Amino acid sequence: MRVARVDYQGETRTAIVSPDGTSVRLLSPGVTTLDALTRDEASAPTTTTPAQIPLDQVRLRAPLDPPTIRDFSVFEQHMEGVRKNFAPDAQVPDVFYASPFCYFSNPHAVTGPGDEIPIPPGCVDLDLELEVAAVIGRPGRDLTPEQAAEHIAGYTLFNDWSARDLQRAEMALGLGICKGKDFANTFGPWIVTPDELDAYRDNDRFDLALEARVNGRSLGIDTLAHMAWSFEELVSYASRGTWVRPGDVLGSGTCGFGCLLELWGRFGRDFHRPLEPGDTVELTAEGIGSLTNHVVAGAAVIPLPQARRVDYQTGS
Repeated sequence: MRVARVDYQGETRTAIVSPDGTSVRLLSPGVTTLDALTRDEASAPTTTTPAQIPLDQVRLRAPLDPPTIRDFSVFEQHMEGVRKNFAPDAQVPDVFYASPFCYFSNPHAVTGPGDEIPIPPGCVDLDLELEVAAVIGRPGRDLTPEQAAEHIAGYTLFNDWSARDLQRAEMALGLGICKGKDFANTFGPWIVTPDELDAYRDNDRFDLALEARVNGRSLGIDTLAHMAWSFEELVSYASRGTWVRPGDVLGSGTCGFGCLLELWGRFGRDFHRPLEPGDTVELTAEGIGSLTNHVVAGAAVIPLPQARRVDYQTGS
């Protein structure tokens, strides 16, 4: 089953996407994406709209508004290429292999299919990131990977847009990422339930072809099977000592050839310029679909003064 959120005749509704992806069936008003993924509402008939509506007659929205977004980084190729920006012979650090790691991103910056993505204020190195994300459907805590499988309601594409110049400046302080990742988290085009991907399963991974394109130019192809940890293992780690709850999103991190930063590290800055207004970015995951967005100019920087220096030893 594929569950979408759409605008139709002035209403935002949850919908079931046809197997061929050409039409949708609207669910009753008030039914949420999570309702459709985890309860029986998806099979209930609705009499207020036509049985099937062509996809081109609705406006796809982000399939959900997650309460939290954890973004992992579990592709070795991506990690190695990123580090080559700083040293040509850089290797993946040993700490990468010890356990999954993630950061929390901004759930108030969610965007959807076809949305315009403004360049964040002050950014000159805008980048895309091709990821797949798991959506939690049941609450759980301290889950084993085997238990975690029952808590994943579905999967969607995730573009973790990145302002690389802002990111570099922020991470120099050692606190992590802030404005470099604060402006756009794009999900879509819909959420597919795990059974939809059974044909692509390779043990505990999914062998899904992944590709990112900018203005029609392919950056390269990878497979989701190259994840260093499975989604079940990521959910288990995320639930260690705390709760994962319905609607939480866990991103895979960027796949190989899935962002410009990795490709700059491998092939130099001439491989492709940073994203600019007018660019079209398309992400594709086999078995899930495609997610397209357009980059536009953003707001100007609102200037702030530099830090006020205080002599903390004297209090003056």
